[in-house]
Amino acid sequence: MGSFAAAAKRARDSSEDPVTRFWALRECSLHFPIYGFRATWHHLTIRAKVPGQLSEDPDSLTRAIDELEEARQHWRLLQTTYAARRRGEKAEGRRQPALTDQWLTATSLAYCPDPRRHPDERLVTVLHRLVDANMSQPQPQPRCAVCGTSRPVDTFCTACGVDPRGPDARLPGDLQKQVTANWREIWQRTAQKPRP
Repeated sequence: MGSFAAAAKRARDSSEDPVTRFWALRECSLHFPIYGFRATWHHLTIRAKVPGQLSEDPDSLTRAIDELEEARQHWRLLQTTYAARRRGEKAEGRRQPALTDQWLTATSLAYCPDPRRHPDERLVTVLHRLVDANMSQPQPQPRCAVCGTSRPVDTFCTACGVDPRGPDARLPGDLQKQVTANWREIWQRTAQKPRP
């Protein structure tokens, strides 16, 4: 796997074949899977309206990579700030990061175990909400950090799909089978978002 920047450049290159651009977008989604790869992929293809036949709207790939890269740039800025702070803390002898900083090293920041159920807003909007929630109080809380819906801390949010437990979260057996079966539709861009 190459770098995010190289894949993003290929995804935007209108002189490339749309299929090549499509695979480059997939690679970028693997580099920054804010909802987990499958849910992030579904989010991008739904929001950018990526068609089943890529030649019908190759610009949709540019819209998708623009949204993903916007969120990733904000995340990288936050990580750069955190890294500088950690260097200072280590210089002062604090070798272990604080428990409240663990979320800053996560890859799936708002993990959605059901890839068809994820927040509707732009990724950067969701990222800002997560940052605000994590900076103000330790997570998880009884209210979803993304949409504010009340829910138990040990389950996914039924409103927006985010699970505070992260990628280790498991769905109930029947729902997990349905999610696995839906992946083909998601990949082929024929799956829509379920209604709440």
